[in-house]
Formats: sequence, structure tokens, C-alpha cells
Amino acid sequence: MSRERPGRGPAWHVDAELAARYAGGTAAESDAWSVEKHVEACGACAALVSSAARAVPETGPLLADVRAAVLERVAAEGRGAVGCPAYAGGPEGPANAGAGAAAGTAVSPTAHLDTTASPGTATTASAGAGSGAAVGVAAGATHSAAAGATGVSPRLSPAARILWAAGPALRGAWAVALAVVALGAVALSYGAGLGASVRPLLLVTAPVLPLAGVALSYGRHADPLYEVVTSTPSGGLRLLLVRAAAVLGVSVPALTLAGAALPPAAGGPGAAAWLLPGLALTLAALALGSFVGSRRGAAAVGGAWALFVVAPATAGGPAGAALMAGAAPYFSGLAVQSGWASGALACALLLAARRRSFDHLETP
Repeated sequence: MSRERPGRGPAWHVDAELAARYAGGTAAESDAWSVEKHVEACGACAALVSSAARAVPETGPLLADVRAAVLERVAAEGRGAVGCPAYAGGPEGPANAGAGAAAGTAVSPTAHLDTTASPGTATTASAGAGSGAAVGVAAGATHSAAAGATGVSPRLSPAARILWAAGPALRGAWAVALAVVALGAVALSYGAGLGASVRPLLLVTAPVLPLAGVALSYGRHADPLYEVVTSTPSGGLRLLLVRAAAVLGVSVPALTLAGAALPPAAGGPGAAAWLLPGLALTLAALALGSFVGSRRGAAAVGGAWALFVVAPATAGGPAGAALMAGAAPYFSGLAVQSGWASGALACALLLAARRRSFDHLETP
């Protein structure tokens, strides 16, 4: 719904129907973003959303327990709370006072501590206003904590933040290992005089290198703030796909250029023959990760590749024509590449069907 503000035109606010859909998890993603951003500054709408959330049987008791624990901690620490300069985020602090004014109610410690009032009463509205301010304070604290945990300076431009958040793997040892593999293959081929025998080694290694980057980019083992990030509208599968795309965006050009720089091998596939197998394996790891977690899914797919492809290919010898003859059947020919394309499509469809599984936290 909308309400008029004198001299400022219509103001958008959350109505009861949208609050109910948001609390029930059925609101469209864009509507959910709007609600979450709006309640940071509007205490009245925060109270409405809070009442709707308490009405959901699955979330009501949980929210009540969390709220009680927070209020108990605030009451115990009082104005000497550690890490809260000038107690700006407390029940009587400036942040809450602003939210209370926006809601047209007075925010007081007693209003926050009164949990017996029913939805729709003045006490509930006052508590909701405080909750809206608390959301804003918590959002700021989370932003600061995320910046400190990941090393992102708050002064970075939005574009730099996106690049930094694209994936932990791009900032860690995986990116270094990828460069070592690509440059090392070229160096061995020309510097060590191994020539064309290096190409099949790179060919059977390239499809699984992105898997390591994907495994290191997402999950509780990769993000200090994994639980916080997963609970946001941009978390879950969307964030996983963004980071997987970032990994592929780095590994595909590097490995393809390295393959093109190597001397051609007689009867061997081209420098880009690994692309479809690599894409299929990456999607397979993501789909399997929806069941067992990203790291375990990548490890399982990579282990299967080593067992069924790398080991048989190297059985005839680690270099020369024997290795190429062992690797070529997995890459050469229209039928083989079509099979990889079909596998990639099947894994993509399974990933789409399992997309909701990424809305839940990974199990240890």
C-alpha cells in the first residue's frame, strides 16, 4: 500500500498481504528485497512484518527465543555494552529513537521487554519499531563484520566489491595453482624439451581444475560469514553460480591459451577439446553438491575422473603417443563431445530442480 507524505509525494509501505507472503516464504524475490530494505528504516512496517512472522507456526517460537535472548543480553550489559560506542544501538539510543519517530511511537526499554501483548496493540507496535531499528543496526554491524572478516575496505567502489566477492578461490592458493599449471605446461613443453607430450597431460588435467576452485568458493568452510550470507536474498544457489562463473571465467581462458601455446600432438584433439567435459564436470559437482555439499561434491566428481579417465589414460606410459592415445577417446569426435554436452544439460536440469536445497545451511 502507499501513504501520502506532505510535500514528498506517495510513500511505499508494506501491507498486510505482502507481510504475510514474506513471512511465509512465498513472496517474489524482488518483493522480498524491497521488504528487507524498507524495514531497516520504517518501524511501523517492521512491526507489521514482525507480527506476520510471529503468526507462522514454524518461526514464531524460534523468533521469540531469539528475541528473548537478545533482550536479556541487552538488559544485562546496560549502557556499558562492549563494542557499542555511546550505546547507539540500545533501546534508548539515537538509532532506535529515529525508528520510533518514524513509526509514530515512543521506544522504551519496557516496550521492548513486554512480550505478552498481542499483535496490533500499541506495545507491539512500539516493540516492532525497535525491531526495525535493530534490523538497521544489525545490518550495519553485519556489513562491518563482513568487511573485517574478508579484508574488504569499505572505501572500495561497488565494482571492486563485486570482483572481491566473486569467489574466495580467486584470492587464494587455487588461483596461484592454476597459473602454475598453465605456465608450467608451457615451460615444460619448450624449456624442458618435452614438446607435444605435455599436451595430453594438460588435456586430462584441465577439466577438473575448475572443480577445486568451485569447492573452495562456497560453503561453511570457505566463508567466515557463510550463515549470514546464505540467509540473504543473494545467497544460496545464486551466489554459488556467481562464484562458479568467476572460477570458470579465470580458468577457461588460462587453460585454453596454455593449450593453444603447446606444440600440436599428432592425432590429438584441439586446445579447446576439454571445455565441454570441464563444463559437464563442473555442473555435475554443483548438482551433487546440492545433496552432499560443495566440497564433497567436487571431491567425488574429481575422484571419479581420476579413477576412470586419468588412470586408464596414463596406464600405457606418462608421455608421448601412448598417453595421447589413452586420452583421445574421452575428447575426440562429435559423438564424444555431444555426450559431454548432453551430460552438461542433464546436470543443469538437475541443479535447477534442486535449487531450493541451497537455501538451507550445509551440514558439517
